[in-house]
Amino acid sequence: MMIIKNMESADLAAPQKGHRVTQVCWGLLLTLSVLIYGSHAPLITLCKVDKKIPFSSSSCVVLIELAKFIVSLGLLFLRDRHSLHIAVSWKHVVPYAVPALLYAVNNNLVVFMQVHMDPSTFQVLSNLKIASTALLYSAALRKRLNHRQWLSLALLMATGICHTYSSMGTPKQKVDEAIPGTQFHITALGLLLLLVYCIVSGLAAVYTELILKTQRLPLNLQNLFLYFFGIVVNSGAHLASAEVSSGFFDGYSWWVGVIVVTQALNGLLMSVVMKHSSNITRLFVISCSMLVNAVYSVALFNLQLTPLFFVSVFFIAMAIHLYYHV
Repeated sequence: MMIIKNMESADLAAPQKGHRVTQVCWGLLLTLSVLIYGSHAPLITLCKVDKKIPFSSSSCVVLIELAKFIVSLGLLFLRDRHSLHIAVSWKHVVPYAVPALLYAVNNNLVVFMQVHMDPSTFQVLSNLKIASTALLYSAALRKRLNHRQWLSLALLMATGICHTYSSMGTPKQKVDEAIPGTQFHITALGLLLLLVYCIVSGLAAVYTELILKTQRLPLNLQNLFLYFFGIVVNSGAHLASAEVSSGFFDGYSWWVGVIVVTQALNGLLMSVVMKHSSNITRLFVISCSMLVNAVYSVALFNLQLTPLFFVSVFFIAMAIHLYYHV
């Protein structure tokens, strides 16, 4: 009887142990993604020469897409070699061009919108992406959110607004200096473009999640399709831009290399999140990264935290509690 009891206990313990391992792995993945997201803006600042970005941002995006493509190809041969025998038609491949085109549209919208609003207004109102992504997620994937979950997403939007206002704070010795771009203004066309930007952003994210989940293909193969079109579209955008007049690698430093590596890694991590979790999880990662961004800025640039930072921490903690019941 004792032997049977021990065997039953072992059988019950095995799934529990596996579940704990999965939770730990997810925790590490999401933490790493938050840290990488939060490091992006500080790394861009470290790259600046005379307060200007010395390299071509479009060439950097091409390198990030290329790095993700190469890693996905390597993982496909190492982990999913059996999938090389899967019959894949153009119907499987073409849908992955849509997210690349949508993101390209949004990248151009960001540049064009600057004429019709100040940067601070854009930062504040772009938090509407959270609402548009959640609405499209609920409609396209038929994931009904309850009142607590909608409230938690509203708190994420409030976090983004608080972060924007917090970053507008200036040290005491610079209070008397004129700071351009802090006067809020937006035209009617700018507001319309911003709404289009938020909808397209949410549509690109939700559509990517939809095809990753509905197609029964290994994630590494799906990433290969996704990043192939990313390379094609972004290479075209680079060639069409004014930045092509300079050399592809002009202004590059080892900090730019760090940006390419970290952003490529983060893109791969986000594909795992959208395949096996959801865009809502991605929104929480991005919101948490704002706090990490602030901490990095304090450590690297001696900036001071404002009371709004701690308000943001409270909002995110409440949002996580409401949505995930933790």
